[in-house]
Amino acid sequence: QVQLVESGGGLVQAGGSLRLSCAASGLIFSINSMAWYRQAPGKQREFVAVISRSDRTTYADSAKGRFTISRDNAKNTVYLQMNNLKPEDTAVYYCNIVVLTTATTYWGQGTQVTVST
Repeated sequence: QVQLVESGGGLVQAGGSLRLSCAASGLIFSINSMAWYRQAPGKQREFVAVISRSDRTTYADSAKGRFTISRDNAKNTVYLQMNNLKPEDTAVYYCNIVVLTTATTYWGQGTQVTVST
């Protein structure tokens, strides 16, 4: 059973920073891409950032220059360093992985990020 456990969310003032982590466990032999999405109240889930198996990164425009995605393959963990946070970054953040061998996608349970003015 594959499980994704996220951590690092919380309440922060505008301009502050948070680092999210997502650790994958279970029958995972090789992970292809690892990504972060977010969903604000009343809105659809949206893409934030993705990192490929070869460490190629892609960001949403809203994340460019402020967020950094990284991964530790030995730990099956993906990180999202978020700097200069804004109130509009308030959302539940979800990690997502795609398994290399089966192309199966898994989601974490989400972690709340709240940015106050």
